[in-house]
Amino acid sequence: MGTKKVQKRTFMGALWRYKWLYLLLLPVIAYFIIFKYVPMYGIIISFQDYNVFKGVMGSRFVGLEVFKKVFSNSNFWSSVKNTLVLNLLTLCVNFPLTIIISLMLNEIRHMGFKKITQSVLYLPHFISWVVVAGIAANLFTQNGGTVNNVLISLGIGAKPFMSDTGWWMCMYVICNVWKEVGWGTIIYLAALTGVDESLYEAAYLDGATRFKRIIYITLPMIRYTVVTMLLLNISKMMSIGLDAPLLLGNDAVMKVSEVISSYVYRLGIVRADYAQSTAIGLFQSVVNIHILVLFDKFAKLLGEDGII
Repeated sequence: MGTKKVQKRTFMGALWRYKWLYLLLLPVIAYFIIFKYVPMYGIIISFQDYNVFKGVMGSRFVGLEVFKKVFSNSNFWSSVKNTLVLNLLTLCVNFPLTIIISLMLNEIRHMGFKKITQSVLYLPHFISWVVVAGIAANLFTQNGGTVNNVLISLGIGAKPFMSDTGWWMCMYVICNVWKEVGWGTIIYLAALTGVDESLYEAAYLDGATRFKRIIYITLPMIRYTVVTMLLLNISKMMSIGLDAPLLLGNDAVMKVSEVISSYVYRLGIVRADYAQSTAIGLFQSVVNIHILVLFDKFAKLLGEDGII
């Protein structure tokens, strides 16, 4: 009993000592409660024959009938496949490129040039997808696009970037990488600041080249950050933003641009089928959690620290 009282007194003392820091957490906690946890009651819709006029409490409970209807639709599985393919392609290009650019930025010694380069790389993240889609249309359209004009002048010929499924996927990955690769370097640059400079000095005195210092010192020191970011990215494999596929896509490439988010948009907003759209959202969340747990266990088997 005495130990528990001491622990409680110590906890309350620490709470009071850092009360202003804990107060800063209140808006974050309120945000998650109001916008993340409270709306979860809407999950009930996925188990109902939902009627917007009767509401959640008045609609008839149908069990798993809504999920059976969703899973029996071939369009749903096509959107799942497209989501996984586009996310995997983006991850394979964006993830290693982010690390490489972070290492390159870390090696820049002229601070003025480094800050300018970082600002240029961060800027695309703040550009709306509406603007990015407009830029992509001007660059990649087959008739009058800048890229195709250059290809024609070189004698190669115009390519159907916006209408051919294969070229469209390449264009989608390029746009995503251009927009997000710079922003993704922030986490790695923060991790690189924690690397002990004396290790570099000792390696330099031993005759190690800059490339060897990166391979044998820098990468091992940020290994935990790399694994954590990889796990977080993998956990979102079943999720994809609505803006990019919807704005970059068109009827000609619908069979590869129709992802889960756009499918839910057409199902829930356009057709007002809220039960099916909610069921798909719940399915996404469950699959993402399972993917995260699976790869976290795999990382631990390889001797790395997981995030769970």
